[in-house]
Amino acid sequence: MSWLHDMLVGFDLETTGTEPAESRLVTAALLEVKEGEPVRRREWLADPGVAIPAEATAIHGITTQRAVTEGRPAADVVAEVAAALVAYWRADIPVVVYNAPFDLSLLAAELRRHDLPSLERQLGGVAVGPVVDPLVVDRAVDKYRKGSRSLENASALYGVRLDDAHEAGADALAAVRVALALGERYGRQVGDLTPQELHEQQVGWHAEWAAGLQDWLRRKKDPAAVVDGTWPLR
Repeated sequence: MSWLHDMLVGFDLETTGTEPAESRLVTAALLEVKEGEPVRRREWLADPGVAIPAEATAIHGITTQRAVTEGRPAADVVAEVAAALVAYWRADIPVVVYNAPFDLSLLAAELRRHDLPSLERQLGGVAVGPVVDPLVVDRAVDKYRKGSRSLENASALYGVRLDDAHEAGADALAAVRVALALGERYGRQVGDLTPQELHEQQVGWHAEWAAGLQDWLRRKKDPAAVVDGTWPLR
């Protein structure tokens, strides 16, 4: 059964940096979306326990002072976000995450950092999902398009309005709407699949993309380059 008319959940994090294993969660958003419109919105602001670099603040607008003053303890936020995601997956509700290996791997690292149960453990030992990653889908259905595949560019290409890029709630909603646009445009390949079928397709699509990029990098730039093909959680 197609997932296009079901409840979807958009998920996004804003963080202290770009390395999932080292960076810390600053803000998180989970939006329940039906037919492209949000029906429930949950957002968190955390005190990450470290200074937020100026370059990260320049992207998402959260200063260290604001995070310390207004944010909640990171361990509490991480636990709540993980529990919410697990509840959706237990109900077989797809979670839409643009570039899922970043957000989900960072959340997994935060769970380890705060001695909290992993997502898989909270799911009873099964893998996370279903996940819809518009970045992975877009790469698969439009392989040879040149240029950036950022959320902002994907939103523009697929006719999705994104007024406040790098605000977690705005990015989460845009990701869902891009996913819906992809599903509608590429019905047979994407929209007509069940959530689990699409999840499994993305595992293969991402592995194929990573292998191709690794091969190109090794031929053109770095013979030792390694591109992780694991999806949606490294």
